[in-house]
Amino acid sequence: MGFGNLAKMAQQMQADMARVDRELQELQVEGSAGGGAVTAVVTGKQDLVSVTIDPGVVDPDDVEMLQDLVLAAVREALDQAKAAAEQKVGRVTGGLRIPGM
Repeated sequence: MGFGNLAKMAQQMQADMARVDRELQELQVEGSAGGGAVTAVVTGKQDLVSVTIDPGVVDPDDVEMLQDLVLAAVREALDQAKAAAEQKVGRVTGGLRIPGM
């Protein structure tokens, strides 16, 4: 394999990673808790987009439960976003762990 081939492969991988980066920015995944009482939406880049709370679960005497539901929904959404990112990046890198990706 010559240097030209290696450089071409590196350029292709760079272009593929840029495409994956755009896809992850556009991807939205949802996590929920409390049987859907609280939902959180994050992008594939793990940016929180929205949190929705069913008014029926808002109990001023039990704020801790609501906080726990919000936390659980956000964590679930972030876990899904992380898994999606690992899958998409893995397709480009062939499973290689590249620092910063």
